[in-house]
Amino acid sequence: MAGQMKLTVPDLGDFADVEVIEVLVSPGDTVEVEDGLVTLETDKAAMDVPASQAGTIVSVDVNVGDTVNAGDVVATIEASSDAPAAEAPVESPEGDSDEFVVTTVMSPEEIAEVTGSKPEAAPVEAETDHQAQLVVLGAGPGGYTAAFRAADLGMDVILVERWPMLGGVCLNVGCIPSKALLHAAKVIDEAAEMSKHGVTFGVPKVDAAKLRDWKQSVVDRLVGGLSTLAKQRKVKVVHGTAKFGSPKHLVLDSGETIGFEQCIIAAGSEAMMLPGLPDDPRIVDSTGALELDPLPQKMLVVGGGIIGLEMACVYAALGTEVSVVELTDSLMPGTDPDLIRPFMKVVKHRYASIMTSTKVTGMRATTPGIEVTFEGKNAPSVGVYDRVLVAIGRRANGDKIDADKAGVNVDERGIIAVDKQMRTNVPHIYAIGDLAGGPMLAHKATHEAKVAAEVASGEKSYFDARTIPSVAYTDPEVAWVGLTETEAKADGIEYEKAQFPWAASGRSLAIGRDEGMTKLLFDPKTHRVLGGAMVGTNAGDLIAEVGLAVEMGADATDISLTVHAHPTLSETVAFAAEAYDGTLTDLYIPKRKKR
Repeated sequence: MAGQMKLTVPDLGDFADVEVIEVLVSPGDTVEVEDGLVTLETDKAAMDVPASQAGTIVSVDVNVGDTVNAGDVVATIEASSDAPAAEAPVESPEGDSDEFVVTTVMSPEEIAEVTGSKPEAAPVEAETDHQAQLVVLGAGPGGYTAAFRAADLGMDVILVERWPMLGGVCLNVGCIPSKALLHAAKVIDEAAEMSKHGVTFGVPKVDAAKLRDWKQSVVDRLVGGLSTLAKQRKVKVVHGTAKFGSPKHLVLDSGETIGFEQCIIAAGSEAMMLPGLPDDPRIVDSTGALELDPLPQKMLVVGGGIIGLEMACVYAALGTEVSVVELTDSLMPGTDPDLIRPFMKVVKHRYASIMTSTKVTGMRATTPGIEVTFEGKNAPSVGVYDRVLVAIGRRANGDKIDADKAGVNVDERGIIAVDKQMRTNVPHIYAIGDLAGGPMLAHKATHEAKVAAEVASGEKSYFDARTIPSVAYTDPEVAWVGLTETEAKADGIEYEKAQFPWAASGRSLAIGRDEGMTKLLFDPKTHRVLGGAMVGTNAGDLIAEVGLAVEMGADATDISLTVHAHPTLSETVAFAAEAYDGTLTDLYIPKRKKR
């Protein structure tokens, strides 16, 4: 069939505004059926729009950088009289009998290659009580960040939260209130330490109720700020426990339903408890420990990880006799031993006992207290405590939201597998934060949240962080980022190390805390920073420089030639780099072999 025809973009599934990255033909070119006309790029793949009719190109109707959608014209062709069209022509709206529009129809397999998922027929959904382009399930740091970012990008957003306030575990009963109490503990400990240097204070009088009120005021201020931010962005907040009813709607415990086009799951995690414990208010998790109600005389912390040790610091400073029991052979399991040694030197004098390689075999509620039995080489057979904090880790909530009704895969640990765009196996549903795998950290969740929101809004975004910092806000603080020595040795990764002891830091001596140290790990060939760690005052703030060095691919010289203020603790990072470079003058280190 001779005559001019318009060739259009095929069906691209859920994708819209797809970018033209290359034009493959010019006016006057002769093309055959299936020859490429232009190349499009989605966030999943690049694909050519094929000619559905043989002939000669009359005009190209798009340019590199344009965005197109299904049905948009990409070129006009003068069809060969003896060449069959791939599809039957359709009369143009203008009614010109000599001009036709030809639409290329792709097979399901071709659509899957471009969109990254098999096209499925959208289920017919009943009318819902609420409807939005995007629903975010959970309003912790990941959830509210996702909702706010999506709203900033122009999406209609509903944020669902089971608690009466926003902020999730982190703001309400986790990161923030614990850091407020840790600050109070630090003030008490530092005041006591100053007695060695001629400044003596009286024994502190702890008003637990007033301290608790101050902690809560910090939380309330931040939570109130989130509510204001939600209103400013016109994010609709719905309170209630929600579960999936289908791939396109949630059901609240009130019976209300929320329909959505896309959903971000940010339902977080919950504290794990030992099985078979008695139901007694004297046995608490980290949430209960924050209440300080009442302050116990004797307390056992079950679990020597970061959460347990942070609360141990708080209670010890407030006057409680604290014991810690850990199943493995070291506190903060998995942390490099040279970081734990300085930490242990400090805390072993503050706690009644630290029992590693010890198992809790049972607990019994008695009138004097919680009777705990132990099994371990150096552990007592039994102990009685006024309070027992169980801090043995957290478990993801992926299997508590009826994800199966949406077709979302969840493993036996409650984890939902995602790709680098935070998509689950259901393309329009994303998962972030604790239940998306990896370290359960708020700062990981917020970065994942922005990626998910940006992808949901049509942007090309990926979570490709090289590293995620970890911090124990204990006293002293312990922080690390990137490759650790423990990981390097386990995985057979070659590395070189340089470290700087804080005993040679003027700043650390001036504040009376010389137990710390900073170390950096380097690639032996490129000398780039692979990771780093430190133990000491404010280590959690100092680790950011090392994280940036890893992300930017900095080497030892980049850090050592960066002028650091003096005297500061941040200098210790530069000094460690200088030690590796062989330029350190603040200590005498035998010369390294020339690199």
